[in-house]
Amino acid sequence: MKNKLFLLIMLLACGFHQSYAQKNKFTKLKSSLEHSIIKDLPGTKAVEGSMVTMHIKTVVNGTALFDSYSMNNNEPVPAQIAKPQYNGDVMEGLAMLSPGDSAIFRTPADSIFRGGQMPPNVKSGDTVYFYVKMVTAKSKAEYEKDQLEKSAKQIGIDDKLLQDYIAKNNLKTQKTASGIYYVIDRAGNGKHATAADKVKVHYKGYKLNGETFDSSYDRGEPIEFPLSGVIKGWTEGIPLFEEGGKGTLLIPSHLAYGQNGPPGSKIGPNEVLLFDVELLKINPEPAPAQPKQ
Repeated sequence: MKNKLFLLIMLLACGFHQSYAQKNKFTKLKSSLEHSIIKDLPGTKAVEGSMVTMHIKTVVNGTALFDSYSMNNNEPVPAQIAKPQYNGDVMEGLAMLSPGDSAIFRTPADSIFRGGQMPPNVKSGDTVYFYVKMVTAKSKAEYEKDQLEKSAKQIGIDDKLLQDYIAKNNLKTQKTASGIYYVIDRAGNGKHATAADKVKVHYKGYKLNGETFDSSYDRGEPIEFPLSGVIKGWTEGIPLFEEGGKGTLLIPSHLAYGQNGPPGSKIGPNEVLLFDVELLKINPEPAPAQPKQ
């Protein structure tokens, strides 16, 4: 399962086409993985454990299974270099690349799926092409340090955006320690949910520019869900309202979807989100049964 998930992450593009790949000379590694280096720059190669970002496109029979250039605002995808898990694992090829390098790798589809279910349009005997451009390669410690610095910077950016929006719209808000701003428009019956409860809500989600990206009101039906299974801004924010209450949550990006908006949605990287929320009902989770003495 882990390898299949990584395969989905690995479908990025360098602007190559399969017809172009077929014109290149490929060299076979110890396994069934073949490679053709397009650009080889001086630099430190990725090694097992390295945290990398890359653009990669996976193509079979001229059809792209995944393409990073067409998703997430053209941002490269992150991955950690791991020890190859099977014959022909593209991980073996990624460890040949340093930042700025690009290459084409190919391997039999049978090696990747190994008897499992293949995607549509892929059959036994097909060849899978990976078009890869390595963007960054860092140690795990360096990567985590960079992420912490970026996160701290983004928190400041988001808070300034929220403060400006609040001032512009003359909102009377309260703020949590984590950075959520909220407005209580209508009190409820005094009952508050916990992160362990299920709740039923009506809501409208929109951006700072007013663009709506989701609305249960538009669908004409509230939704019910466990608070433990949603974004952090909702897990923490919904319990701020009383059952029957109504208001607005203004959520910074690190408590929403962070750098990766939901695939196919209108939500971009590091997007601040606003939600008009009506908490209709709280369904507390039953206490676990006590063992008999």
